[in-house]
Amino acid sequence: MWGIVPAAGRGSRIQPLAFSKELLPVGSRTLNDTQRPCAVSEYLLERMIRGGADKICFVIGAGKSDILEYFGGRFGSADLAYVVQPQPAGLCDAVFRARALVAPTDTVAIGLPDTIWFPDDGLAALPDDELSFLLFPVERPEQFDAVILAEDQLHVTEIRVKQPDPGTHWIWGAFKMPGAVLHELHDLWRQRNERDEYFGTLINAYLAAGGNALGIKAGEAYVDVGTLQGYRSAMLMLSETRGEGIDAPDGGMRESARVEVRT
Repeated sequence: MWGIVPAAGRGSRIQPLAFSKELLPVGSRTLNDTQRPCAVSEYLLERMIRGGADKICFVIGAGKSDILEYFGGRFGSADLAYVVQPQPAGLCDAVFRARALVAPTDTVAIGLPDTIWFPDDGLAALPDDELSFLLFPVERPEQFDAVILAEDQLHVTEIRVKQPDPGTHWIWGAFKMPGAVLHELHDLWRQRNERDEYFGTLINAYLAAGGNALGIKAGEAYVDVGTLQGYRSAMLMLSETRGEGIDAPDGGMRESARVEVRT
């Protein structure tokens, strides 16, 4: 399974930094009996691996070679690859930069590298053979891509991208699909003159054309670390995860740590 990590954005909401936002230290991990800082994007990579990924592709900007230098060619049990998005042009453009690596028979998982969410094995709840979204309940759904489900509470009928009062508190935090669907979505995106910046609007067009998508309510907590407020909330959440000092990303999730922030 491939994991695709779109990491070409400027990170303007949390600048100035002296490095790519995906390398922002959040919590720590123990390696060879030594604690070291943990880059925020490591949490997503670990979750992808727990969900079945054995190959992960970073999509980076031309000026973000520090990500390559930090991670190198392997993370845990997964091989890493890198492709370049020359200019920040939205999530759709970033994800589709990696399509040449993905065979139709592959499975693909996609997540955002400046987020931390629980449970850390949430991707395993998504099927490999259908387009499916891992959903999280949040207090401010208008700041995210809210997912509307049919009466069966399973099939996606619409994604409302950052709309006021979207009518649901469930948002997507990651998604998975067969490689063949990734290529179908790319073809549709090209037919629409590549005008979709957000995946939500492209998925709506895909559904209108007869496509199918599932929404799986397996998420518990979701934090966007792309702002200073979100960074503080992530540190608090990780601290509460074990009820002691921060030591992540390999812990469970306590009820008291269910927070989410995005501005």
